[in-house]
Amino acid sequence: MFKAALCLLLSVSAPGIEAQTVSIIPKPAQIIAKEGSFTLTPDMAIAYDAACTEQAEYLLQTVRRSTGFRWKEAGKKSRAGILLEIDTLRVPAPEGYTLEVSGKRIAICGHDKSGVFYGIQTLLQLLPPEIYSASLQSDAKWSVPCISVTDAPDHPWRGMMLDVARYFYDKDFVKKYIDMMAMYKMNKLQLHLIDDSGWRLEIKKYPRLTEIGAWAGKNEKRLGGFYTQEEIKEMIAYAAVRGVEIIPEIEFPAHMLSAVAAYPWLCCTGKQHEVPNQHFISRDLLCVGKESSYQFLADVLEETVALFPSKYINIGGDEAVYDRWQECPKCQAVLRREGLEKTSDLQGYLTNVVANMMKEKGKTIVGWEEIIQRGAVSQPVVAAIWHNVADTIQATRLGHKAILSPATHVYLDFPEGRTPGEVKAATWMPPISLEKCYSMPTGEYAATGTVLGVQGCFWSDQFIHGTMLQEIAPLNENRSENYAEYLTFPRLLAVAELGWTRTDRRSWPDFRDRISTHFARLDHKGCTYRVPEPRIVAEEEIDGKVRFTLAPSVQGATIRYTTDGTYPHAHSAVYATPVTVDNKSDFRAITEIIPRHASLPLYFAPDYSAYARYGAFLAEWKSQQLASGTLRIENTGAMVGNGTFDITFVRTRGSGRLNLGKLVQFKRDEQLAEVPMQTVLDANTPAVTYRLTQTAFEAGVPFYFEVEAAPEGDIAGYVFVKKVEE
Repeated sequence: MFKAALCLLLSVSAPGIEAQTVSIIPKPAQIIAKEGSFTLTPDMAIAYDAACTEQAEYLLQTVRRSTGFRWKEAGKKSRAGILLEIDTLRVPAPEGYTLEVSGKRIAICGHDKSGVFYGIQTLLQLLPPEIYSASLQSDAKWSVPCISVTDAPDHPWRGMMLDVARYFYDKDFVKKYIDMMAMYKMNKLQLHLIDDSGWRLEIKKYPRLTEIGAWAGKNEKRLGGFYTQEEIKEMIAYAAVRGVEIIPEIEFPAHMLSAVAAYPWLCCTGKQHEVPNQHFISRDLLCVGKESSYQFLADVLEETVALFPSKYINIGGDEAVYDRWQECPKCQAVLRREGLEKTSDLQGYLTNVVANMMKEKGKTIVGWEEIIQRGAVSQPVVAAIWHNVADTIQATRLGHKAILSPATHVYLDFPEGRTPGEVKAATWMPPISLEKCYSMPTGEYAATGTVLGVQGCFWSDQFIHGTMLQEIAPLNENRSENYAEYLTFPRLLAVAELGWTRTDRRSWPDFRDRISTHFARLDHKGCTYRVPEPRIVAEEEIDGKVRFTLAPSVQGATIRYTTDGTYPHAHSAVYATPVTVDNKSDFRAITEIIPRHASLPLYFAPDYSAYARYGAFLAEWKSQQLASGTLRIENTGAMVGNGTFDITFVRTRGSGRLNLGKLVQFKRDEQLAEVPMQTVLDANTPAVTYRLTQTAFEAGVPFYFEVEAAPEGDIAGYVFVKKVEE
């Protein structure tokens, strides 16, 4: 008999079944492996408490799709091969469950319906990956190792935010997203329904919100959409079965130009706007000096809370610029009337008005951390901390609750790395690798503490930068949805474990090994994901050469490699033993799931340490690129924040010269600054620096330079950027 253990990556073997890996995500509180197995059969019977009928039906449908088994309900619990029960005494923790697999039966007992559902998810993870397939899998062996699991989440809030405002994902994709969250025991979905570029929720009292505010562009370039109230109800019901609570986000006072475009009287100026089809943050806020603004909010929120049963409602509240309020006589009159000190305090006043409004309806306000930083808020609220985990101290000091959502770790619209060939993604912060995401500090939950849990975020503003490819309707493509999944997965699995599993039970090497078995499950779920590169186990210098020892990052995948610096492909050599190369940069290796589904190659970034005094690497240039006399350099995310920056051109090789002229900075197509220059870069002057003051930084917006650059002869080099200390 196997020794009782708390580890999750276990080799379990028994007569009649092949050795298999037990690898559950998120990691349960306790698991004990036993001898033997239980095999699902077509003639099994299932018994369940009436309270978990929907969860039982979910299990029956899931199993039926891949196995073809049509189980019947047992007349007595004792005759059931699978038993689903709810018992708050046996399972005291909310959302908790026990799973007992013996040679005769599978029994799941939950504290509540969600607990039963999570027990089902653990059971599915114990079955072969084919269990997730939407079609019959005739060759699979439907055996489950005998095991005992006792489990409950560490945090009550385990969420994702999906931005459906910048890009409209239809209800079927939202339901798939819910499915994928539920597969990994996540329980909160914040729908970012409102932003400058789109209003996605039908409000019957204000039809122009969706007639005008839901659409951007004209004719064949018109994009957008919205959810009817019936579609919202359908999604809520779908999520409820899966233990997911949908929380609507109705954004204000900023990020609501779509509403202003529909009803110009909502803003201070009354000026008519159009819904933008390029990303930017509008300075037009909801006017706090007009009674009509409060009536609008009351009406919109009345319909919203009537639709969404969640005890929470998110009001956004981030990134407001107060110029319009400062200039508005009506807003300033409110400032004086309420005895407020500064214009930004008006946001706290507005938050209080809405918080009291929602308290009467039994709802708690959630918003980005600015809602507790912009004026005093008297009602307890929940702040999503998106700058830094340490900022939760503000919520603690002010008596509010917090959710950890820092851009540094769980903003999944950032790429995982800087490997050439990576998909276009947000760049205003450094990449977030799977390991970095998993490493976010969370602490342990306490009912009397501040932090409720963790929430990952997927923002869709890349779609409105003007360079992202969207669907081609005649081809019935869904490339935008695939793009969203590629960036979300596999990092969603890390976010799920951050919220569910105690810190003292989490380990990156352990998680890395467990997740290697889950990519086949994602494949069968039809989920697009970023394939991880092979793992370097050892890199050794031997006789002036470099020897690489690799390990697969995806169980069962093939590693292919090259030794001449070229990208590997489906016909490249298959890795079997350590590979030795003359130079590190000559070695490339990929993880291959199937020939057209593979990772990017292992990437060894050039060593720029010799140029550290010039700052961070920005671009490489060669004389052959400069025939037009102008060099364009993308620098989105390279100059974060306002301030003074040095942009340095460095010559690295060549006997020619580069004539440099003025440098012009652009945000989108708007010229921001110009730095005049007339100089030469050559062997005698190997570095030339432009000094630029940036005053209009905006996160998530594309920035670039254009530099007059005319080469004479062969010359090449780098560009670096460095913020000047003030």
